[in-house]
Amino acid sequence: MSQGHKGSLSRREFLRHGAGAAGALAAAPLVLPASARGADGHVAANSRIVMGAIGIGGRGGYVMGAFMGYPDVQMVAVCEVQGDRRQQAKAAVDSHYGNQDCKAYTDLRELLGRDDLDAVMIATGDNWHAMGSILAARAGKDIYCEKPMSVTIAESRAVADTVRRFARVYQGGMQRRNVGNFVFAAELARSGRLGRLRELHAEKAGGQSGVHFTVLPAAPEPAPDVVNWGLYLGPAAWRPYNPQYHSRGYWASHGDFSGGAITEWGSHTVDLCQWANAADDTMPSHYEIINDKGDVRGRYANGTDLVIRSGLRFGSCPVRFEGEEGWVETGDSGSIETYPASLLRDRQFRGGYPAEDHVREFLDCVRTRRQPRANADVAQHSISACHAANIAVRLGRSLTWDPAKEEFVGDDEANRLCSRAMRQPWRL
Repeated sequence: MSQGHKGSLSRREFLRHGAGAAGALAAAPLVLPASARGADGHVAANSRIVMGAIGIGGRGGYVMGAFMGYPDVQMVAVCEVQGDRRQQAKAAVDSHYGNQDCKAYTDLRELLGRDDLDAVMIATGDNWHAMGSILAARAGKDIYCEKPMSVTIAESRAVADTVRRFARVYQGGMQRRNVGNFVFAAELARSGRLGRLRELHAEKAGGQSGVHFTVLPAAPEPAPDVVNWGLYLGPAAWRPYNPQYHSRGYWASHGDFSGGAITEWGSHTVDLCQWANAADDTMPSHYEIINDKGDVRGRYANGTDLVIRSGLRFGSCPVRFEGEEGWVETGDSGSIETYPASLLRDRQFRGGYPAEDHVREFLDCVRTRRQPRANADVAQHSISACHAANIAVRLGRSLTWDPAKEEFVGDDEANRLCSRAMRQPWRL
């Protein structure tokens, strides 16, 4: 936005204060004028979205690269508690821009304290997603956060409330909401062309177990510049250092850090089922375990069932939507099958789950102040459905959820598992 007129909002003021400060202008798109672009098509420096990246493992490095691929982004800072990753991330940013300007941090609070950042990407371990998002919103930053949103139901609600309170743009890392075959399948279900929806099938992660809380034996703790163990744990319960904790194959099923098979893929597949059922503002109200593999059936108030299971086709994160008049099934392979076959009409889709379109939607929403497809309210409901299913499995019994009160009905034990004690100084 031009700063040439007295009293007008600067671009950074608009992004920082969001809809609250911009009023009715917040709903209008920000269009970059030709004068904001250089002769070579690059976006002028004062019109770029300035970003920091928090958590730079394999996935984080990929998504950070997707952001830097857009000329209207300037990545200026990285944060990582593991020293080798921290230096690799800084080197990657510096190499991309041909300078040495990227600042590397160990503590995300230092990065979030920068006044020049418009937005952050969060791709830490799952344990940090909620707390990192809350701190970022409080610091006035827009947030692109990898899935899952949280490790408890209470954290999900706290993120959504904080994002709304501070008028931030939040995009959860449910990239499949912007991948063609999944979009087609969800729209087919929502359109009524499958008839009344009966069952929505969401795949949980294959080869991954349920949640455990194993305490590993203590090992020699590395120097803080190698692994800052206190910051790695963050709000999780204190555990003596053991290198296995920061192996993804281990922590992704550990209840201190993640939610196992159901949240690993359910963050995507349950989310797609919610979308297909037009249930982004709610979640199933009943959960029951249906076999000894820990598969769970949930039921929505409209009578449609959500089945969180294994055994679907078409690559990772497949879903199947069944109605009274037809069905559709698809997955990351890009393959898609429908009944009747005429619903598909020879359409073909690219496979995989590229982040680029999802990233682009986030950047456009940062400029327009609209909320993206995988906004905080959407993410809060879909991941809370996964957490509720996990709680049913953990307790070994059926549960009833009140979506309006956001609590289990008449079940104190289940309600206690909706939150966790957070280690000081972290709090929601």
